Amino acid sequence: MLVVAALSVGCSVTTPDAGSPGAVGPRTAVVEDPDPQPVADDPAAVLPVTVTGFDGVAVTVTDNSRIVAADQYGTLAETVFALGLGDNLVGRDTSAAFPAAQDVPDVTPTGHSLSAEGILELSPTVVLTDTSIGPRAVQDQIRAAGIPLVYFDPTRTLAGVADHIEAVAAALGVPGTGRALAERATSEIAAATDDTPTSDEPPKIAFLYMRGPAIKMLAGPGSGADALIEALGATDAGVESGLTEQFVPVTSEALISAAPDVILMMSKGLESIGGIEGLEQIPGIAQTPAGRDRRVVDMDDGTILSFGPNTGKVLRALASAVYDPAP
Repeated sequence: MLVVAALSVGCSVTTPDAGSPGAVGPRTAVVEDPDPQPVADDPAAVLPVTVTGFDGVAVTVTDNSRIVAADQYGTLAETVFALGLGDNLVGRDTSAAFPAAQDVPDVTPTGHSLSAEGILELSPTVVLTDTSIGPRAVQDQIRAAGIPLVYFDPTRTLAGVADHIEAVAAALGVPGTGRALAERATSEIAAATDDTPTSDEPPKIAFLYMRGPAIKMLAGPGSGADALIEALGATDAGVESGLTEQFVPVTSEALISAAPDVILMMSKGLESIGGIEGLEQIPGIAQTPAGRDRRVVDMDDGTILSFGPNTGKVLRALASAVYDPAP
Protein backbone atom coordinates (compact mmCIF):
# COMPACT_ATOMS: atom_id res chain seq x y z
CA MET A 1 0.00 0.00 0.00
CA LEU A 2 1.37 3.38 -0.97
CA VAL A 3 1.75 5.92 1.78
CA VAL A 4 1.07 9.23 0.06
CA ALA A 5 2.71 12.23 1.67
CA ALA A 6 1.32 15.72 1.27
CA LEU A 7 3.04 17.53 -1.58
CA SER A 8 3.74 21.23 -1.45
CA VAL A 9 2.01 23.67 -3.76
CA GLY A 10 3.94 24.30 -6.95
CA CYS A 11 2.80 21.57 -9.32
CA SER A 12 -0.36 20.40 -10.97
CA VAL A 13 -1.55 17.38 -12.83
CA THR A 14 -3.67 17.24 -15.96
CA THR A 15 -5.71 14.06 -16.31
CA PRO A 16 -7.03 13.81 -19.86
CA ASP A 17 -8.46 10.36 -19.17
CA ALA A 18 -8.95 8.71 -15.82
CA GLY A 19 -8.48 5.29 -17.41
CA SER A 20 -10.08 2.18 -15.92
CA PRO A 21 -11.88 2.38 -12.57
CA GLY A 22 -9.39 2.69 -9.73
CA ALA A 23 -6.46 3.39 -12.04
CA VAL A 24 -4.49 6.61 -12.04
CA GLY A 25 -4.68 6.82 -15.83
CA PRO A 26 -2.63 9.04 -18.16
CA ARG A 27 -1.41 12.31 -16.68
CA THR A 28 0.63 15.33 -17.69
CA ALA A 29 2.94 16.59 -14.95
CA VAL A 30 3.03 20.39 -15.00
CA VAL A 31 5.23 22.79 -13.05
CA GLU A 32 2.77 25.57 -12.26
CA ASP A 33 5.43 28.30 -12.06
CA PRO A 34 8.13 27.30 -14.57
CA ASP A 35 9.95 30.63 -14.36
CA PRO A 36 13.22 30.33 -12.41
CA GLN A 37 13.03 32.42 -9.24
CA PRO A 38 16.07 34.75 -9.08
CA VAL A 39 18.17 34.18 -6.00
CA ALA A 40 19.45 37.76 -6.26
CA ASP A 41 18.43 40.99 -7.98
CA ASP A 42 20.96 41.95 -10.67
CA PRO A 43 24.03 40.73 -8.75
CA ALA A 44 27.21 42.75 -9.19
CA ALA A 45 29.83 40.85 -11.17
CA VAL A 46 33.55 40.80 -10.42
CA LEU A 47 35.15 40.83 -13.86
CA PRO A 48 37.32 40.04 -15.71
CA VAL A 49 37.43 36.38 -14.77
CA THR A 50 39.25 33.50 -16.45
CA VAL A 51 37.67 30.06 -16.32
CA THR A 52 38.60 26.76 -17.92
CA GLY A 53 35.72 25.34 -19.90
CA PHE A 54 34.70 21.71 -20.23
CA ASP A 55 36.76 21.55 -23.43
CA GLY A 56 39.90 22.45 -21.48
CA VAL A 57 40.22 25.92 -22.99
CA ALA A 58 40.85 28.88 -20.68
CA VAL A 59 38.42 31.70 -21.48
CA THR A 60 38.50 35.24 -20.12
CA VAL A 61 35.15 36.94 -19.66
CA THR A 62 35.25 40.72 -19.30
CA ASP A 63 31.55 41.59 -19.69
CA ASN A 64 28.34 39.71 -18.88
CA SER A 65 25.92 42.39 -20.06
CA ARG A 66 24.89 40.47 -23.22
CA ILE A 67 24.70 36.73 -22.61
CA VAL A 68 23.78 34.00 -25.08
CA ALA A 69 23.06 30.68 -23.35
CA ALA A 70 22.30 27.63 -25.49
CA ASP A 71 22.24 23.91 -24.81
CA GLN A 72 19.89 21.05 -25.63
CA TYR A 73 17.99 21.23 -22.36
CA GLY A 74 17.49 24.94 -21.67
CA THR A 75 19.47 24.52 -18.45
CA LEU A 76 21.99 27.29 -19.10
CA ALA A 77 19.35 29.95 -19.81
CA GLU A 78 17.35 28.79 -16.79
CA THR A 79 20.45 29.16 -14.64
CA VAL A 80 21.18 32.65 -15.95
CA PHE A 81 17.66 33.74 -14.95
CA ALA A 82 17.90 32.09 -11.55
CA LEU A 83 21.17 33.92 -10.88
CA GLY A 84 19.29 37.20 -11.32
CA LEU A 85 20.85 37.96 -14.71
CA GLY A 86 17.78 37.39 -16.85
CA ASP A 87 17.83 40.97 -18.14
CA ASN A 88 21.32 40.28 -19.53
CA LEU A 89 20.20 37.27 -21.59
CA VAL A 90 19.99 38.25 -25.27
CA GLY A 91 19.87 34.75 -26.83
CA ARG A 92 18.56 31.34 -25.78
CA ASP A 93 17.85 27.86 -27.15
CA THR A 94 14.46 26.43 -28.10
CA SER A 95 14.21 24.33 -24.93
CA ALA A 96 14.41 27.44 -22.73
CA ALA A 97 10.70 27.99 -23.23
CA PHE A 98 9.69 29.23 -19.78
CA PRO A 99 7.52 32.40 -19.88
CA ALA A 100 10.20 34.80 -18.61
CA ALA A 101 12.38 33.95 -21.62
CA GLN A 102 9.61 34.17 -24.20
CA ASP A 103 10.81 37.46 -25.68
CA VAL A 104 14.49 36.47 -25.77
CA PRO A 105 15.60 35.63 -29.34
CA ASP A 106 15.92 31.92 -30.09
CA VAL A 107 19.34 31.08 -31.58
CA THR A 108 18.30 27.51 -32.40
CA PRO A 109 15.38 28.20 -34.76
CA THR A 110 15.47 24.74 -36.36
CA GLY A 111 15.38 22.93 -33.03
CA HIS A 112 18.83 22.16 -31.68
CA SER A 113 21.16 23.60 -34.34
CA LEU A 114 22.88 26.87 -33.57
CA SER A 115 22.64 29.77 -35.98
CA ALA A 116 25.97 31.61 -36.25
CA GLU A 117 24.34 34.57 -37.94
CA GLY A 118 21.61 34.71 -35.32
CA ILE A 119 24.14 34.73 -32.50
CA LEU A 120 26.52 37.26 -34.03
CA GLU A 121 23.66 39.65 -34.79
CA LEU A 122 22.98 39.83 -31.05
CA SER A 123 26.49 41.18 -30.33
CA PRO A 124 26.99 38.94 -27.30
CA THR A 125 29.72 39.66 -24.78
CA VAL A 126 29.81 36.00 -23.71
CA VAL A 127 28.33 32.73 -25.00
CA LEU A 128 27.54 29.81 -22.69
CA THR A 129 27.13 26.42 -24.38
CA ASP A 130 28.02 22.72 -24.32
CA THR A 131 28.51 19.79 -26.66
CA SER A 132 24.85 18.74 -26.51
CA ILE A 133 24.24 21.35 -29.19
CA GLY A 134 26.06 22.39 -32.34
CA PRO A 135 27.34 22.13 -34.97
CA ARG A 136 30.81 22.61 -33.52
CA ALA A 137 31.78 24.69 -36.54
CA VAL A 138 29.33 27.37 -35.40
CA GLN A 139 30.83 27.51 -31.92
CA ASP A 140 34.30 27.68 -33.46
CA GLN A 141 33.14 30.53 -35.70
CA ILE A 142 31.90 32.49 -32.69
CA ARG A 143 35.25 32.07 -30.96
CA ALA A 144 37.07 33.09 -34.12
CA ALA A 145 35.04 36.30 -34.06
CA GLY A 146 36.65 37.13 -30.71
CA ILE A 147 33.62 36.42 -28.53
CA PRO A 148 34.34 34.57 -25.26
CA LEU A 149 32.64 31.17 -25.48
CA VAL A 150 32.58 28.86 -22.48
CA TYR A 151 31.77 25.15 -22.69
CA PHE A 152 30.09 23.38 -19.78
CA ASP A 153 29.67 19.70 -18.93
CA PRO A 154 26.80 18.40 -21.12
CA THR A 155 25.91 15.65 -18.64
CA ARG A 156 22.70 16.33 -16.74
CA THR A 157 22.34 14.53 -13.43
CA LEU A 158 20.60 15.13 -10.15
CA ALA A 159 23.91 15.02 -8.31
CA GLY A 160 25.48 17.51 -10.69
CA VAL A 161 22.92 20.32 -10.35
CA ALA A 162 24.87 22.34 -7.77
CA ASP A 163 28.24 22.01 -9.54
CA HIS A 164 26.71 23.05 -12.85
CA ILE A 165 25.11 26.15 -11.30
CA GLU A 166 28.39 27.17 -9.66
CA ALA A 167 30.33 26.70 -12.90
CA VAL A 168 27.94 29.00 -14.78
CA ALA A 169 28.06 31.59 -12.00
CA ALA A 170 31.86 31.53 -11.97
CA ALA A 171 32.00 32.22 -15.70
CA LEU A 172 29.68 35.20 -15.28
CA GLY A 173 31.65 36.68 -12.40
CA VAL A 174 29.07 36.03 -9.68
CA PRO A 175 30.47 33.05 -7.75
CA GLY A 176 28.86 34.06 -4.44
CA THR A 177 25.44 34.23 -6.06
CA GLY A 178 26.14 30.85 -7.62
CA ARG A 179 26.85 29.31 -4.25
CA ALA A 180 23.61 30.72 -2.86
CA LEU A 181 21.63 29.38 -5.80
CA ALA A 182 23.32 25.98 -5.58
CA GLU A 183 22.46 25.76 -1.89
CA ARG A 184 18.83 26.70 -2.57
CA ALA A 185 18.51 24.17 -5.40
CA THR A 186 20.09 21.43 -3.28
CA SER A 187 17.73 22.20 -0.40
CA GLU A 188 14.66 22.17 -2.68
CA ILE A 189 15.70 18.86 -4.23
CA ALA A 190 16.21 17.32 -0.80
CA ALA A 191 12.84 18.61 0.44
CA ALA A 192 11.03 17.31 -2.65
CA THR A 193 12.71 13.93 -2.29
CA ASP A 194 11.83 13.74 1.41
CA ASP A 195 8.18 14.56 0.63
CA THR A 196 7.91 11.88 -2.04
CA PRO A 197 5.63 8.97 -1.09
CA THR A 198 7.23 5.77 0.17
CA SER A 199 6.19 2.20 -0.39
CA ASP A 200 7.24 -1.30 0.68
CA GLU A 201 6.79 -2.19 -2.99
CA PRO A 202 7.95 0.86 -4.97
CA PRO A 203 6.46 1.25 -8.44
CA LYS A 204 8.60 0.32 -11.40
CA ILE A 205 8.91 3.22 -13.87
CA ALA A 206 10.16 2.98 -17.46
CA PHE A 207 11.33 6.12 -19.22
CA LEU A 208 10.52 5.79 -22.93
CA TYR A 209 12.01 8.15 -25.50
CA MET A 210 9.95 8.13 -28.68
CA ARG A 211 9.85 10.19 -31.86
CA GLY A 212 7.17 8.60 -33.98
CA PRO A 213 6.58 4.85 -34.06
CA ALA A 214 10.01 4.16 -35.61
CA ILE A 215 12.11 5.53 -32.72
CA LYS A 216 11.58 3.67 -29.46
CA MET A 217 14.28 3.91 -26.81
CA LEU A 218 14.25 2.66 -23.24
CA ALA A 219 16.34 4.61 -20.76
CA GLY A 220 18.97 2.86 -18.67
CA PRO A 221 21.75 3.83 -16.25
CA GLY A 222 23.17 7.33 -16.64
CA SER A 223 20.30 8.62 -18.76
CA GLY A 224 19.27 11.18 -16.15
CA ALA A 225 15.83 9.61 -16.01
CA ASP A 226 17.22 6.95 -13.66
CA ALA A 227 18.14 9.63 -11.12
CA LEU A 228 14.67 11.18 -11.32
CA ILE A 229 13.02 7.80 -10.89
CA GLU A 230 15.20 6.99 -7.87
CA ALA A 231 14.37 10.37 -6.32
CA LEU A 232 10.69 9.54 -6.81
CA GLY A 233 11.16 6.51 -4.59
CA ALA A 234 10.61 4.19 -7.55
CA THR A 235 12.60 1.53 -9.39
CA ASP A 236 13.95 2.19 -12.88
CA ALA A 237 12.58 -0.56 -15.12
CA GLY A 238 15.40 -0.20 -17.64
CA VAL A 239 18.13 -0.44 -15.03
CA GLU A 240 16.44 -3.38 -13.29
CA SER A 241 16.06 -5.22 -16.59
CA GLY A 242 19.84 -5.16 -17.01
CA LEU A 243 20.46 -2.32 -19.45
CA THR A 244 24.04 -1.08 -19.46
CA GLU A 245 23.65 1.96 -21.76
CA GLN A 246 21.86 5.27 -21.32
CA PHE A 247 19.32 4.58 -24.08
CA VAL A 248 18.78 1.42 -26.12
CA PRO A 249 16.26 0.50 -28.83
CA VAL A 250 13.49 -1.45 -27.20
CA THR A 251 11.51 -4.41 -28.53
CA SER A 252 8.02 -5.49 -27.54
CA GLU A 253 9.56 -8.48 -25.75
CA ALA A 254 11.87 -6.20 -23.76
CA LEU A 255 8.97 -3.96 -22.78
CA ILE A 256 6.92 -6.90 -21.58
CA SER A 257 9.88 -8.27 -19.66
CA ALA A 258 10.60 -4.87 -18.04
CA ALA A 259 6.96 -4.85 -16.83
CA PRO A 260 6.76 -1.18 -15.78
CA ASP A 261 3.95 -0.04 -13.52
CA VAL A 262 4.32 3.50 -14.90
CA ILE A 263 5.58 4.75 -18.25
CA LEU A 264 7.28 8.16 -18.17
CA MET A 265 7.66 10.14 -21.41
CA MET A 266 8.40 13.55 -22.87
CA SER A 267 5.21 15.31 -23.97
CA LYS A 268 6.28 15.82 -27.59
CA GLY A 269 7.32 12.19 -27.80
CA LEU A 270 3.87 11.12 -26.69
CA GLU A 271 2.30 13.54 -29.15
CA SER A 272 4.47 12.18 -31.97
CA ILE A 273 2.78 8.78 -31.76
CA GLY A 274 -0.77 10.09 -31.42
CA GLY A 275 -1.04 10.44 -27.65
CA ILE A 276 -2.16 7.72 -25.27
CA GLU A 277 -4.24 6.02 -27.98
CA GLY A 278 -1.21 5.82 -30.27
CA LEU A 279 0.99 4.53 -27.44
CA GLU A 280 -1.46 1.70 -26.82
CA GLN A 281 -0.89 0.54 -30.40
CA ILE A 282 2.86 0.09 -29.84
CA PRO A 283 3.57 -3.67 -29.62
CA GLY A 284 4.20 -4.75 -26.04
CA ILE A 285 2.70 -1.70 -24.30
CA ALA A 286 -0.70 -3.27 -23.69
CA GLN A 287 0.95 -6.30 -22.10
CA THR A 288 2.64 -4.24 -19.35
CA PRO A 289 1.00 -3.25 -16.05
CA ALA A 290 1.37 0.41 -17.09
CA GLY A 291 -0.32 -0.25 -20.42
CA ARG A 292 -3.18 -2.20 -18.88
CA ASP A 293 -3.87 0.61 -16.39
CA ARG A 294 -3.05 3.39 -18.91
CA ARG A 295 -0.68 4.67 -16.24
CA VAL A 296 1.38 7.04 -18.38
CA VAL A 297 2.97 10.27 -17.17
CA ASP A 298 4.35 12.84 -19.59
CA MET A 299 6.17 16.12 -19.00
CA ASP A 300 7.39 18.98 -21.16
CA ASP A 301 10.51 18.06 -23.13
CA GLY A 302 12.51 21.09 -22.04
CA THR A 303 11.68 20.56 -18.37
CA ILE A 304 11.88 16.90 -17.46
CA LEU A 305 15.64 16.31 -17.90
CA SER A 306 16.95 19.87 -17.62
CA PHE A 307 18.40 19.35 -14.10
CA GLY A 308 18.69 23.06 -13.43
CA PRO A 309 17.56 25.39 -10.64
CA ASN A 310 13.93 24.23 -11.03
CA THR A 311 14.70 20.57 -10.35
CA GLY A 312 12.91 20.59 -6.99
CA LYS A 313 9.74 21.82 -8.70
CA VAL A 314 10.12 19.15 -11.38
CA LEU A 315 10.36 16.38 -8.78
CA ARG A 316 7.25 17.62 -6.97
CA ALA A 317 5.23 17.78 -10.18
CA LEU A 318 6.31 14.27 -11.18
CA ALA A 319 5.59 12.86 -7.71
CA SER A 320 2.11 14.34 -7.81
CA ALA A 321 1.45 12.82 -11.24
CA VAL A 322 2.77 9.41 -10.27
CA TYR A 323 1.29 9.06 -6.80
CA ASP A 324 -1.71 11.32 -6.23
CA PRO A 325 -4.99 9.38 -6.48
CA ALA A 326 -7.27 10.12 -9.39
CA PRO A 327 -9.84 12.81 -8.65
